[in-house]
Amino acid sequence: MSEFLLAPANSKAVITGENWRITVLTPCLLRLEWNENNEFSDAQTQVVTNRDFPVPQFTMRRHGNGLSLSTEALLLEYDGQPFSAHGLSVKLKSKAGVVYGSQWHFGQETPLDSHFGNLGGTARTLDMADGEIPLEPGLISRTGFALVDDSRSLGITADAWVAPRPRGWDLYFFGYGNDFHRTLADYFALTGASPLIPRFALGNWWSRYWRYSETEYLQLMDRFRSADVPLSVAVLDMDWHLVDIDPSIGSGWTGYTWNRELFSNPPEFLRQLHERQLAVTLNVHPADGIRRHEQQYREVAKYLGQNPDTGEPVDFNIASQRFLAAYFNLVHHPLEDEGVDFWWIDWQQGVTSAQAGLDPLWMLNFRHYRDAQRQIPGREFKQPLILSRYSGPGSHRFPLGFSGDTFNTWESLDFQPFFTATAANIGYFWWSHDIGGHGFAGRDFELSTRWLQFGVFSPINRLHSTMSPFLSKEPWAFPQPYCAVQKDYLRLRHALIPYLFTQMWRSHRDSVAPIRPIYHDYPDRWESYKYRNSYFYGDLLVAPITSPADSKLHLAKATAWIPSGTWHDLFTGYVYHGAAVQSFYRPLNQIPVLVPEGKIIPMAPPQIAAAPHPHTLNLWVYLDATNQAQGHLTEEVGNMFSGDTPADIEFHATFHDGTLDLRFSAEGLPAEFATRDIVVYLPQLAGEGGVAPALSREVFSQLPLCYRVESVNLKEGTISLYNLHRWAPAPQEAVFTLLDGAEGKIADKEIAWNLVQRHSGNGWRDPLAFSGELASESIAQTLKDALLECVLGTLNRG
Repeated sequence: MSEFLLAPANSKAVITGENWRITVLTPCLLRLEWNENNEFSDAQTQVVTNRDFPVPQFTMRRHGNGLSLSTEALLLEYDGQPFSAHGLSVKLKSKAGVVYGSQWHFGQETPLDSHFGNLGGTARTLDMADGEIPLEPGLISRTGFALVDDSRSLGITADAWVAPRPRGWDLYFFGYGNDFHRTLADYFALTGASPLIPRFALGNWWSRYWRYSETEYLQLMDRFRSADVPLSVAVLDMDWHLVDIDPSIGSGWTGYTWNRELFSNPPEFLRQLHERQLAVTLNVHPADGIRRHEQQYREVAKYLGQNPDTGEPVDFNIASQRFLAAYFNLVHHPLEDEGVDFWWIDWQQGVTSAQAGLDPLWMLNFRHYRDAQRQIPGREFKQPLILSRYSGPGSHRFPLGFSGDTFNTWESLDFQPFFTATAANIGYFWWSHDIGGHGFAGRDFELSTRWLQFGVFSPINRLHSTMSPFLSKEPWAFPQPYCAVQKDYLRLRHALIPYLFTQMWRSHRDSVAPIRPIYHDYPDRWESYKYRNSYFYGDLLVAPITSPADSKLHLAKATAWIPSGTWHDLFTGYVYHGAAVQSFYRPLNQIPVLVPEGKIIPMAPPQIAAAPHPHTLNLWVYLDATNQAQGHLTEEVGNMFSGDTPADIEFHATFHDGTLDLRFSAEGLPAEFATRDIVVYLPQLAGEGGVAPALSREVFSQLPLCYRVESVNLKEGTISLYNLHRWAPAPQEAVFTLLDGAEGKIADKEIAWNLVQRHSGNGWRDPLAFSGELASESIAQTLKDALLECVLGTLNRG
C-alpha cells in the first residue's frame, strides 16, 4: 500500500496527552482527537487536505491528564478522559462574535433551526423531491459553533487511493460566532479552496432526456443559434449509448457504446458540436460495470484477467484500483479522445462498497475529477469538470453538483432558491438543478418561465426534462408571451457570464460564495434569516418568483429584506431604501434583482459562445449619493487550471457638472485584449446623443440611456460623456400600465388612477399622504400594495 499523503499541523500548535491530541489551528478552529491506543494520523483525508496554519496565540494549563486552553475566541476545558459531555467543552468568548456567550459540550447535537440552531448545509440529492427535504448540517449556526466529524474519513494515499486511519474521534470545532465569511475562509484553508469553474459551464446548458439522432441534435443546436438564443454546453442523456439490450444482460441504464443507428460517426458529430462552440458532456450510470454487449468489453475483461468468451460481466468495483484503471483508460479515455469534454455521472451505486467506509459516489467524484485534470493536446474545452451528486463535506472540490430528478411543481421551485443559497454554508457553491423540474407532474407555462428566471440567477443554468414529448424546454415549445420571455432570459444569462465568472474567481481567492444567504453579509439582522428565498448573486440581491401570479392583478409576489443603503431594480428601475422588508409585485417578464448604489455591473452582448474576452463590454453604472461608482472584472489569461494569473480590470465612474467620466485600469491584461468597445448604460441619467440599447422591452420596463464608445484601452483609458443630468420618471406611466393590465372593477381602477393623478398634479410633495389616502380606499389590498411599490419605487429615483 502506498504511503499516506500527509498534512501535518505546525508542531507548536499541537498539544498531546495520554490518548488525546488537541491542535489549535486558528483562534476559532480546534482539532480534537481521541484514540485509546494513542495512535494519531496526520494523513490527508476525504475531507481535510491541509492543517498547516499560522500558529495563533493561546495559553494552556494542564491539570492531571487534562487541560484548560484559551485563545482570544475560545475557552476549552478537558478532563483528559475519553470524550464525554461532562469532560469536554468549549465556550465561545465575546471575541467570537456572540453577545451572551455560547458553549458546546461533547456529543451535543445542534438542531437545524433558523432562530437558535444550525442553519443547514445541503443534501446528497433532490431525487424525487416534491418540495422541501431535510438538509444536512452546515458550518453556520446561530449558536456560533459547528462541528465537522472527520472520524470515519479514510486517508488519502500518494497514489490517489484511500486507506483506513486509526479509529477514534477526529473532530474539528468551528467557533466563529457570526463571522460567517471567516468561517468559510478557514474551512477552505482546511479542506481545499473553492474550485475554479470553466467559463463555458456558466452559460446555458441544453440537457433534455430524449432519443436524438446526430442530425436532429445538430439541427436543434442550429435552431437555437438562428433564434439568437445562446448555448454553451450540449448534454447527451442516456440514449447516446445502447439502451435496448438483451434482457439477459440486464438493463440499458449503464452503457458506453455509441448507438450507431442514432450516431453514425461520433467523432464527426462531436467535432461539429465543438465547431458550434459547445462543450459536450455524456451521461453515464456506472453501476452495472462493463458487460458483453459493450465494444470495450473484451479488452477490459482481458485486462482484469477474465475470459471474455464466457460473456460474464465485469462488475463495477469502485474499491479496485485495477478496475478503475480499466474504467478510465479503456472505457472513458477513448471516448474523450473522440471529443467528449466531461462526464455527467448519474448515481446508481448506493452508499457501500467493498472497501469498508468507502462511499462509491465519493470515490467516483474524486477519481473522475482527478482524471479530468489529464490534458489532451489540442482540446479547447479540456478543463477539469464533472457533473455529479454531493457526497459530503469536502465535495466542493469536485464540481459540479447535480441535484437530481425533482418534481416540476411550484413546491419544488419554492424550495430551490433556499436550498441553493444554503449550500454555501458547507462551501458547496455550484449546484446544477433540472431547471423547470424533471417531470412527474403537470405542464405549467408560468412555472416553467419562473423556474428559468431562477436558473439564470443560479449557479448553473441547465435546462432539463424527462423523456416525454410534452415536456420539452425549448422556448418555442411555449406559447407567447412565455416564449419571448424565456428567450430574453437565456440571452441575459450569457450577458451575465463576465459578471458570474468574476464572482467565481472571487469565491476561489476570497472564499465569498457567489450565491449566498443574505445573513452571510448581515449576520446581526434577524430579517436576514427570515426571508430565506432571497439571496446574494455576487453583489446583486435576487428574490425569485416562486408562486403563481395573482389571478386578477396578473402580478406575482416575492418578499425580501433589503439591507441598508439604496438599491436599484435592474428591470423596473425602481429604487428602494433599506433597511426594510419589501414586497415586490412583478409581471411574468420580471423578477426582483437589486443592484446596490455605487456599483458598476459588467456584462457582455449575449453571444452564442462564452468568449473569455468579449470584444464589447456592457457596463451598467449605478451612481451613489456622491455621484461615484466602481466595478471590477476578472478575465482568464492563459490556463487558470495551470496556475496562470487572471487579469483584473477596474472601472471607476464620477459624475460632476453634467459630465460622466469613466476611467479604466487593468493588471495582467495582455495588450491583444486591452482594446474593447464599451457600451455604457446609465439608468439614472438623461441626455442627448445616446444609442438604442440592445435590450428588449419584454424584460426591461424602462430602457436606460446608453452610449457606445469604440476602441477603449482598458489598461489606462477614459470615457467622458457630456451634457447629462439626473433623471427620474413620473409614476403615471408605470401606474397606468399596472392598472390597465389588472382585472377587476373599473371603479376601483379609476379611484386609484384619480388619486395618482391628483398627487402628480401637486408634484408629489407628500408621498406619505398618498400612502395614507390609498390605504383608506376600499380596493383590493394586493392592488394597493402593488401601487404603493410602483409609486414609491419610481419617486425614489429622484
